[in-house]
Amino acid sequence: MADKEVIQSSIPEEEISLKELILNLQAWVKYLCGKWLIILLVGLFGGAIGLFMSINSKPTYIAKLNFVLEDAKSGGLGNLGGLAAMAGVNLGTSGGGLFQGDNILELYKSRHMLTETLLSLVDEQGKELLVDRYIAMNELREAWSGSDLADVNFDLPRAKFTLQHDSLMGLLVKNIRENILNVRKPHKTLSLIEVEVKAPDEVFAKVFTETLVSKVSAFYVDGRTQKSQENLNILQHQADSVRRELNRAIGGVAASADANPNANPARQVLRVGSAQRQVDVQANQAILTELVKNLELAKVTLRKDAPLIQVVDSPILPLEQERLGKAKAVVLGGLIAGFLIVAFLVGRKYYQDIMSS
Repeated sequence: MADKEVIQSSIPEEEISLKELILNLQAWVKYLCGKWLIILLVGLFGGAIGLFMSINSKPTYIAKLNFVLEDAKSGGLGNLGGLAAMAGVNLGTSGGGLFQGDNILELYKSRHMLTETLLSLVDEQGKELLVDRYIAMNELREAWSGSDLADVNFDLPRAKFTLQHDSLMGLLVKNIRENILNVRKPHKTLSLIEVEVKAPDEVFAKVFTETLVSKVSAFYVDGRTQKSQENLNILQHQADSVRRELNRAIGGVAASADANPNANPARQVLRVGSAQRQVDVQANQAILTELVKNLELAKVTLRKDAPLIQVVDSPILPLEQERLGKAKAVVLGGLIAGFLIVAFLVGRKYYQDIMSS
């Protein structure tokens, strides 16, 4: 019986609190409606600011390069993997090679590759480095004015870089990696890789993208074929050496024959020199035959080890632009300004009510 009285007595209190909440909301709405002109003017002002920023903002240029890697060593299951990928099934046969999985994505973002790219020329005819263009693009020289960084010159041999050069290059690489470079695989089941660079400098975006892909591709091909190339070089050196010995032995046979043009058949000792040279000729011929055979096999192996990097799409001027549209800027500016003025009016009214009570 007592519990019932408690419940009944609590109902009016809940009804009163709900009623007060509704009345408070109505009071706030009425208050804000009374300030509609101020809210409207501030919203229009914010929209005007957004429009001004949209008109005066610099566009961001987007350079994209897509390529496909074909590796002859993948073979076998690689073909099945391609068929399975077409059906939407991932067999997980990517392996652990340098260009497999996410390794290539990290390779493009590595400090070594980005540094090599920044130290490349913008064009073959000029002398401007990509790092200098990047510094000018971000107006860093002006920000560094008055400090030692303002006179930093990257146009010198890599071996002569100081600690200041390396530290500054590390900061530039970090900024590029975090803000303007994006490397991804659009489809996880396919081997298509996309490199995207966003920058306010159209030429920098295009040249940086192409140079980075070229540097990484050359690095991969050299590493992928290094053993085969070393084997080929050794076999080529051996073949050249044996060929020189063979030519020398052939010349020795001729010289021995010329030294005794009318040798006495009864004196076999006169034939010793020529016979020795002839043995050298036959031995070198046999060795050279095997070396040439192995040399040709090494060339075939090198061609098989060399991956085919097929560029699908490359950046072409004029590049795609990304900028804040005028309509979007006006709407965003108006909404942000309206939210701020409403928050200010509510805060001021709440403060006045507290101080008056």
